[in-house]
Amino acid sequence: MANTIKKDVIHAAGIDIGIYTTDFKNEFISLTDIARYKSIDPRITIHNWLRGRDVVEFLGLWEVLHNPNFKRIEFDAFKEDAGTNAFVFSIKDWSEKLEAIGLFTKSGRYGGGIYAHIDIAFEFASWISPEFKLYIIKDYQRLKSDENSRLSLNWNLRREITKLNYHIHTDAIKDNLIPSELTQEQISCKYATEADILNVALFGKTAKQWRDSNPEKKGNMRDEANLNQLLVLANMESYNAILIEQGREMPERLMLLRELAVGQMKTLVAVSMEGLEQLSGGNFK
Repeated sequence: MANTIKKDVIHAAGIDIGIYTTDFKNEFISLTDIARYKSIDPRITIHNWLRGRDVVEFLGLWEVLHNPNFKRIEFDAFKEDAGTNAFVFSIKDWSEKLEAIGLFTKSGRYGGGIYAHIDIAFEFASWISPEFKLYIIKDYQRLKSDENSRLSLNWNLRREITKLNYHIHTDAIKDNLIPSELTQEQISCKYATEADILNVALFGKTAKQWRDSNPEKKGNMRDEANLNQLLVLANMESYNAILIEQGREMPERLMLLRELAVGQMKTLVAVSMEGLEQLSGGNFK
């Protein structure tokens, strides 16, 4: 599992349990840390759990539901001896020969061990102790709630920045593009046209085109924008205000704004990926 980064730690009944993720959607919890709740040798405890036929069938079903590359025919042969005294579950064979993704082993003195997708980890926690599983779930929910609060705060902050720059943008339009003889309807049309220049430059479509393709949504395309898009939009509003004051014509402004949007989005994505790589600390085997 490449480019996996450490995300956070769950604190359950005095045990610190590591969580890793690649995409902030699929998270993997340390079975090694969970096993420490009742074992001085977590690896033996984990492999004893993995030897059970019902566990192997559960893992196989999970892969079938979540992994289109899972080798189901090879799995049938893999599970034949599951549950017998001779059966040994090899995570290496499970991952490499069956192309399974639900389990992996991470080497290293700190944070090393056996990791499983949260669905599988909770199943293991139930086997260790139903009570301990509840402690894990409770702190995991606390962790997700904190993350959602931080994301919401960041999104709202950037949305407010965009709104402030909106006033800069509209003032530039009012002072430079709206003759005094225009009607209120014509003025509104002018503002909408300038807003759509930004929409097209950043999102590739006008507000009306977005509404027509998303009739079920109550907000607008800017309400659906991600954090990077909101930041770029705020910069575009300031830049367009400068271009308007310089007397640049609309076709030229659209081209310059598009260049700005593409360049800044690439930079933000590159910075995000660089940050992930710095946090990753290397690849996991």
